Amino acid sequence: MSLFEQKVSELHQRLHNKEISVTDLVNESYKRIGQVEDKVKAFLTLDEENARNQAKQLDDQLVKGESQGALFGMPIGVKDNIVTKNLRTTCASKILENFDPIYDATVVQKLQQAETVTIGKLNMDEFAMGSSNENSAYQATRNPWNTDYVPGGSSGGSAASVASGEVLFSLGSDTGGSIRQPAAYCGVVGLKPTYGRVSRFGLVAFASSLDQIGPVTRTVEDNAYLLEAISGVDPMDSTSANLDVPNFVNSLTGDVKGLKIAVPKEYLGEGVGEEARNSVLEALKVLEGLGAVWEEVSLPHSKYALAAYYLLSSSEASANLSRFDGVRFGHRTDNAETLIDMYKQTRSEGFGDEVKRRIMLGTFSLSSGYYDAYYKKAQKVRTLIKKDFEDVFEKYDVIVGPTTPTPAFKIGEKVADPLTMYANDILTIPVNLAGVPGISVPCGFAANGLPLGLQMIGKHFDESTIYRAAHAFEQATDFHKQFPKL
Repeated sequence: MSLFEQKVSELHQRLHNKEISVTDLVNESYKRIGQVEDKVKAFLTLDEENARNQAKQLDDQLVKGESQGALFGMPIGVKDNIVTKNLRTTCASKILENFDPIYDATVVQKLQQAETVTIGKLNMDEFAMGSSNENSAYQATRNPWNTDYVPGGSSGGSAASVASGEVLFSLGSDTGGSIRQPAAYCGVVGLKPTYGRVSRFGLVAFASSLDQIGPVTRTVEDNAYLLEAISGVDPMDSTSANLDVPNFVNSLTGDVKGLKIAVPKEYLGEGVGEEARNSVLEALKVLEGLGAVWEEVSLPHSKYALAAYYLLSSSEASANLSRFDGVRFGHRTDNAETLIDMYKQTRSEGFGDEVKRRIMLGTFSLSSGYYDAYYKKAQKVRTLIKKDFEDVFEKYDVIVGPTTPTPAFKIGEKVADPLTMYANDILTIPVNLAGVPGISVPCGFAANGLPLGLQMIGKHFDESTIYRAAHAFEQATDFHKQFPKL
C-alpha cells in the first residue's frame, strides 16, 4: 500500500514512532511522480533538491525528539498561481514563463511554519481562467481515473496530483468553483473556505472579491488539518478576517443527529444530469440514516449567478491583469518600436485566448455607457444571491446538492464552445458570489467509472459544520477508499 493511502494522522503517528522518516515520504512522492507524471501531467515545476534537503533537516529534528505539529514532514503540491520564493511561478501563462518570485505567499509561509515539504508547483488553467485545465499554456493535465478526460479546473493539477497519489495533499484556489469542481471530477475532497478565512497575499489575483485559497485532500480529516494550518488574519491582506481559527478537527464527531439540511430545487433541476441528481438523493438517504433531516428549498436568483459571475470576475480580471505589460516583470516582446507597441505585442504574445476573451469582456462591461447596464446590475444581482443564502441559513444548517451537473467530460470536447464550458460551474459559482464556504466530497461513480461529487455549503465562517456533515457522510460510505488505477 502507498504511504499516501494513509491519513495525515496515521502518517504522523508512524513518524513519531520512527517507523518511517520524512525522507521516506518525499521519496514516495518523487517515485510516484516518476511512475505516473507522464500520464497525468499535474506538475509544471518540481523542487526536488530543496525538498530532499528539507526532508533531511526534518529527519534530524525527529532524531533529536524535537516536537512536531500535525503536518510535520508531509509532502504537498502548490498551485502555480501562489507565489513561492525562488521557485518559478507562471500561472500557467507564457507571460510569466521565467518569473521567479522574491517572496512567499502568506499560505506558503504558514506551510513552512507547519513544516510541510513543498514537492513542486501544479498545473492550472492560465491565470485560473477555465474549468478543464486545457487553458494552460504548457500542458493539459489529465484525469487519473481516465486519462482521456479532463480533471476539471482551474485547480486541475491540484486535484489530479492528490487523486493519483503524487502528493498527500495540495493547495488550490477557487474563484467560481476551481477547487470543488476538479475535486468532484477527480474523486477527492476540496474546500473553498469563507471569503476572508485564508489570506490572499501572494495569490496572483484573478477576481479579488471572489478568489480564495483552499485545501485539496483525500479525506475530510486531512482537509481540516490543512485548513487550520493556512487560516488566520494577515496584516498583508486587508480582506482577511480577524477571527480566531477553530480547531476544525475537533468538529469531526460523526454526529449529525438533528442537522437541518436544505436542498435547493434549482440544484437538482434543469441542466443537472440524472447520475449527479441520483447520487445526491442517495447521499441524502445516508445522511437521513445518520439522523439528519432535509427539506427542499429555493434559491430563486441562482439562475442569474452564471451571468453575474462572468461579468464581475471578468471586470476584476481586466483590472488585475493590466499589471502584466512587459515593463516590470515577465515576458517582454522583442519586436516593439514604441511603448504602446510594446504593451500591445507583449500582451498579445503572452496571454492565451481565454484570458484575452475575459479581459475584453471585462473591459467592455466597465466602459463608459455600459457600466450601469452590466457591471452595476451584476453587483445588484450578487447582493440578491447573497440574500437568498442568508434567508435559507436562518432555518437550516447546511445546503446540499451536486458539485457539478455531470461527471468529467473528454479532453477537447468543449474547447470550441466556451459558453458550454462556463456552464460547468453553474452549481459552484453562487457560493463564491455569496462568500460562504463550500466543500465537495466523493459521493459515487457514473456509469463510465468517473467520480461524482457532493457539495455541502455552510454559513459564513462555519466551516466546522460542513466538515462535521462531510466527515459523517464520508465515514458512512467508502467512496474515499477507492483509487484510480493508472
